[in-house]
Order: sequence, then C-alpha cells, then structure tokens
Amino acid sequence: MQHEKQQEKFFTTPLIIIYVTVFIDLVGFGMVIPILPFYANTDPFHATPFEVGLLFAIYSWMQFFFSPVLGRLSDRYGRRPILFISILGSAVGYFVIGAAETLALVFLGRIIGGVTGANISTAQAYIADVTSKENRAKGMGLFGAMFGLGFILGPAIAGILSKYGVHVPFYFAAGLSLANAIALYFVLPESIKPNAEHHAERPNRLVELFTSLRERTFGSLNLLYFLLITAFSIMTYAFVLFTAYRYGYNAEQNGYLFAYVGVIAIIGQGMLFNRLVSKFGEAVLISTGCILMIIAFFAMPYLRPEYGGLLALLAVCTTMSIGNALASPALTSLVSKISGDHEQGSALGILQSGASLARAIGPMIGGVLLNNAVNAIDDRTVTRTFWAAAVIMFVAFLASVFVLRAVKDHPAVA
Repeated sequence: MQHEKQQEKFFTTPLIIIYVTVFIDLVGFGMVIPILPFYANTDPFHATPFEVGLLFAIYSWMQFFFSPVLGRLSDRYGRRPILFISILGSAVGYFVIGAAETLALVFLGRIIGGVTGANISTAQAYIADVTSKENRAKGMGLFGAMFGLGFILGPAIAGILSKYGVHVPFYFAAGLSLANAIALYFVLPESIKPNAEHHAERPNRLVELFTSLRERTFGSLNLLYFLLITAFSIMTYAFVLFTAYRYGYNAEQNGYLFAYVGVIAIIGQGMLFNRLVSKFGEAVLISTGCILMIIAFFAMPYLRPEYGGLLALLAVCTTMSIGNALASPALTSLVSKISGDHEQGSALGILQSGASLARAIGPMIGGVLLNNAVNAIDDRTVTRTFWAAAVIMFVAFLASVFVLRAVKDHPAVA
C-alpha cells in the first residue's frame, strides 16, 4: 500500500509533462545531427568541412555560456516561463536554418538554437522541484532515458523526412518545438513555490573547471570525462561527412546509422552496464570503454565498401557505442560516489560543464583536421581526424589507469 502511494506521488502530471517536453526537445535536436552536414554542403551554402565543424561547435559554445544564465533566470522568474521561451526560441532557430539562403543565416539559426537550447539544466531543476529526495534519483534516471530515446528517434525521423528535401527536417523540428511550447504554456504548472529562497550564485564555470583539477581524484575524473567527450564529439561531427565521402551515404542512411548507434547505447547502458559494474567496478569499465573506443576510432579510416562494407561499419559502430556506454556512466557514477551528499549537485554540475566545453572544442578540432588545402575531404584528412580521436582516447586510457589506482582504496568505492 505504501509502495502504491509512493508511485502515485512520483508519477504526477507535471512530471509526465516535463518528460514529454524533454523528449520532444531532444527528438528535434537529434534530427539535426545527421542532416546538418548535408544541408550545409548543398546549394547555396557549399560549406567547407571546417565551416561544418564550426556549425556544430557554435551551438555547444552557446549552450556552455548560456546554460547557467537560463538556470539563474529560472530561479528568479520561474521554470515555466524560461522553458516556454527557450523551446519557442528553438523553434525559431530551426525555422531560420530551414529558410536560410546564406551560410550566415545558418550560423544565426545555430546560435539561436544554442542559446535557447541551454534549457536542459532548467528541465532538471524542474524535476528536482517536483520530486522527493527519495525519488530524485529515479526522476533523473527517467530524464536520461527520455534523453536517450530522443536521440534514437530523432535521427531516424530525420532520415525519413530527408527523402522529401534536406530542409524538411528543420521545418518539422520547428513545428515540433512550436507545438511543444504551446502545450507547455497551457498545461505545465510552475514548480517554484512563492517566496522561495534563492541559492547563492555559483562561480564562473571555467573557474570551477580549473579549480576542480587541483583535487587529485575528482580532477582526474573530470579531465578523463573531458577527453572522452572531446574524442566522441570529433567522431560525431566527422562521421556523416566520412560516410558520405567513403560510402556515398545520404542523409537518410546516416539517420538510420545514428539511430542504430543510439539503440546500441541504450542496450549497453540498460543491460550490460549494471551487470558489469557490480562485478568489476566503475574504474575497470572506464578503462575497458576507453580501449574499445580506441579500437573503433583507429579502425574507422580503414573501412571501405570493398573491405567489409556495411557489416564492418556496423561492427565498428557497435564497438564504439558499447565503449562509450561503459565508460561514460561509469565516470558519472564514480564522481557521485567520491562526492559527499552535500556536494552531489556541484560535482556533477562541474562534470557536465567540462562535457559542454568538450562538445564545443571537439568539432572545432575535427573541422581543422578533416579539411584539406582545397577545403574538401580526402583519405589523409579522414585518417588524421579519426586517429586524433584515437590518440585522445589513448591519453584518456592512461588517465583511467591512474584513476584505477587512485580510487582503489577509496572507502566510498571499495
């Protein structure tokens, strides 16, 4: 009876609405990943690989700088208005990209989308507002599930819609965000209680990141997570351009490939991770995940239609996705374990700040490496781009060995 009461308190209408909101928001975001490189390469834009890298990076730079701004505004003026305005802004950003006739307008659409897309922390704050401490971990877990599911369906929907025109997914994402904003405006209640106390402002995110490096164990984990996300972001940016160059794949086929990677990631985190972490521990899974990603990134330039074809490509994608599915949650779990109860939010926030910065830096590195002297892709630029990601992951592996020794005797991990 008590269990049923707890379930009833958890699955409240506001919580269900915010999950649907996050899911729709992430579907729209996921749709852009396999489409943007093709769109930017079409007439009249003809963006170079370097410019495509900047299109990916500018979105993450905006998220990095404006996420704490939206968070502070939501503390002051409420979660509901900030979520409404930000999702409405995402609709505007998608529409600007879809209707753009110059590359400058595509960049403007990405900037608008990045600024208004920095609402994930606000959505997480809403979940924290409406859940009890006992149910908060469950609430954040379901938030992650909605996040992952959006990334699976988004690319698949983009692949289907791209058959009707490469600009169509952007208009669809704009319409989806607009409908999401309207529904949120009419049905989502405010979660902040009147006269609620405001928490003290956190220091600058860059200051937090550099300060965290002074702490031996936490600093090592933060650096390791930054390296992992940087390498994975290089791959995310370069993958579509690589498959278009080497395999001749279009937006539709790449949409299905990204959806496949998402499915493998869900299987890896949902089925493999919990079983393996209880047997081997987080530190071992981090090192194993790094090794799998090194293998995948190193092998990628060797893939060709005549050497293994689609089967070999799927095998490498599977290896990469499982590696990330083991290492990434293991790092998050380990940071949570070594942090005190009163430091959880701060520690995980710093970790995600580093990840946001990595998602901005990774595509910029990839954009430089994948671009040759005539602003195009060739076999040499493909090799150096993916091998650079492999080298970064090798450094991450070395750091994971250090972490394994550092946490071995930690009372919270043992």
